[in-house]
Amino acid sequence: MSTIIGIRDAGPTGAVAAADMNGGIYSPAKEKAAARGVYTGRSQLIRRLRSLVCAAKLKLVVCVVIFSVVVLVTSRLSSVMGWVPPHPNPTTSSRGGGYTVLMNTWKRSSALKQSIGHYASCGCVEAIHVVWTDSEPPSESMKSHLEKMAFSKSQAAKKPNFKFSMSQDDDLNNRFKPIQDLRSDAIFSVDDDVIVPCSALDFAFTVWQSAPNTMVGFVPRMHWLDKEKSGVEKYTYGGWWSVWWMGTYSLLLPKAAFFHRNYLNLYTNNMPSSIRDYVTRKRNCEDIAMSLLVANATGAPPIWVKGKTYEIGSSGMSSMKRHSKRRNKCLNDFISLFGRMPLVSTNVKAVDTRLEWFW
Repeated sequence: MSTIIGIRDAGPTGAVAAADMNGGIYSPAKEKAAARGVYTGRSQLIRRLRSLVCAAKLKLVVCVVIFSVVVLVTSRLSSVMGWVPPHPNPTTSSRGGGYTVLMNTWKRSSALKQSIGHYASCGCVEAIHVVWTDSEPPSESMKSHLEKMAFSKSQAAKKPNFKFSMSQDDDLNNRFKPIQDLRSDAIFSVDDDVIVPCSALDFAFTVWQSAPNTMVGFVPRMHWLDKEKSGVEKYTYGGWWSVWWMGTYSLLLPKAAFFHRNYLNLYTNNMPSSIRDYVTRKRNCEDIAMSLLVANATGAPPIWVKGKTYEIGSSGMSSMKRHSKRRNKCLNDFISLFGRMPLVSTNVKAVDTRLEWFW
């Protein structure tokens, strides 16, 4: 047998040369393993670069999302959740730059004293006008004491003007009689047992200044069409829980509300006398009549201001039995006397965005 010896006619190259130089023997398996090592290093580097790129993209997306959310929330705070009224011009929106507290009282002298002391301390109050609806007039000592209290509690350089208004007849319409020598266009109508914090009151005043023809206040109510029979529409009067449940309202009670002084004259001299006669007979619902009057004049809804109110007196007419039925009857009777339904429903609420971020 002859032995065939293969002779390479060129010098060692690649892995063979490396094997020869290292004194080893060339092996295809070693060559593949070396190649895999090179490719493995490159693939790890590529995967690491890809992961870094993905992480950077993810961070960018998160930043964009956060920025978008911040822009969306900021832009919607004033348009949906809050109220940002323009800075009012006192010379045009209100002649004196402040407002008059028109307080209705009825046999609650202790509540009256506390309320006058509170509202006198509010900075924008220019006058306090008390409508005395009790058949027995207040004593001179009581009037003097209340006047001194209003003067001492006031923090303003110019003390509020304090007046009593008394009538011979015990009529709820008297609370909306025109007031002589008023220095302000804005009237804050309030019951003697209702306390609104000064900060909330001042904010509501700025809201009113941006819409002085409407009613702006803290006690919303609503109505809805109950049924229609023989061509006659019947409405239901909804209290606070109806407003809370439905999320809408259509009138405000002037137990804590701003309106223009002109509405006092409209109520007394221009509103159908049959409505005032109805209030006199029933001794109820003058607040609904005023809300209907303002809505009839503006064709627009009132503005509910979010804010806390505190009732400090004993329970009044609103806590009596059958109150809801009486209010329903008043509403429907007034609509009949007005000749149409003037109330406009809305779900807009004025919120001071300086104090609250979410509603």
